[in-house]
Amino acid sequence: MALGASRQSVTGLGTPSKRNFWKGCVLVNNFIFENSTKVYFGKGCVKEYLSCLLKPYGDTVLLAYGGGSIRRNGIYDEVTDILRGAGKTIVEFSGIMANPTYAKAQEGAKLARENHVDLILAVGGGSVSDCCKVISAQAKLDEDIWELENTKHTFPTEFIPLGTIVTVFGTGSEMNNGAVITHEEKKIKGALWGAQADFAFLDPSYTLTVPMKQVISGAFDTLSHAMETYFGKPDENNLSDDINEAVMRSVIRNIRVLLTDPENYDARSELAWASAMAENGILKIGKVTDFQCHMIEHQLGAYTNCNHGAGLAVIHPVLYRHICKDGTARFARWAQNVWGIASKGSDDETASAGVEALAAFIKEIGLPTTFAELGIPSDTDFRAIADSTVFTEGCCKKLTHDEIYDILCECK
Repeated sequence: MALGASRQSVTGLGTPSKRNFWKGCVLVNNFIFENSTKVYFGKGCVKEYLSCLLKPYGDTVLLAYGGGSIRRNGIYDEVTDILRGAGKTIVEFSGIMANPTYAKAQEGAKLARENHVDLILAVGGGSVSDCCKVISAQAKLDEDIWELENTKHTFPTEFIPLGTIVTVFGTGSEMNNGAVITHEEKKIKGALWGAQADFAFLDPSYTLTVPMKQVISGAFDTLSHAMETYFGKPDENNLSDDINEAVMRSVIRNIRVLLTDPENYDARSELAWASAMAENGILKIGKVTDFQCHMIEHQLGAYTNCNHGAGLAVIHPVLYRHICKDGTARFARWAQNVWGIASKGSDDETASAGVEALAAFIKEIGLPTTFAELGIPSDTDFRAIADSTVFTEGCCKKLTHDEIYDILCECK
């Protein structure tokens, strides 16, 4: 999940509030950093390490996954053989959708509670991970987690232990405790705070059977996370942003490599680690992040159930055309240091050239550039989407619901 930061990973930078990922002031020099998720990275890491990692946990494991692709590509058999070999009882929870719903998370929590689950093992992409974070927390709560966090503004303190095996990269969800969940009744796609995974397995070879369109969409989500962090506050140059520029360049370069060489393991490895880097908190140290594009896309997703990465691809250039003049120096630096654009003589021109480079890149890699290409009907209630979009603290421009409506209409 893309958030300003995990509540457990970075403290001192702000705290989540009702439907708003960041509150508080910027503390450039004062922060506490911790990420408690232990990462096992590389080809064969699940076979090598999962069995020994299971020893401290109890006998019953909730094996959670999505639509069944892991059954077809052999990952399911690999994982269940290891679980059974370790003497674990497996409780299966499948069917987690691309935009996980609150009802699905509640279903999983009920199953975990009834079976006295000792460990949740999320096998899949960010959607599976996000859903399982909420399951982990809700299973230990007597009250509704949505109301607890969004009405009472308090957060869970007990969780069923969670581990993740990432099969689709892009969200970086395995690196934090934030979850994006769609509450269908409320028409809100928003943040909940659940468990932080004890461990995460990142085997890039698992992505070889993922459709290329999904791989590219996920990689663009990583780029979006990096940009939405970079364009937050403060504007002054800092180490977090220096690292971020390298991450963005790496994502752009390796997406292009994959489009010409889809089997390239090194490129897939780079994208897998870039995804984790964008959400493990390191790029967010000292930052109040932007994530305004994510807030718009989340509500678009709540109303249309569109693909997340593709929705971001449509919105980003249009949004940036609206706000780049309010963050000219930062956008100009991004244009030069990330896209390799020579100074155009003025920061305004250079900043605009960077935004157009992003738009051209999105077209180059085959992602949609309009809602029509994304399959979103022109009569969608964009007014309701705009009016329900959350404003973020880190955006360089103070937007209005009317301007967000204009942005959405320009995306048609």
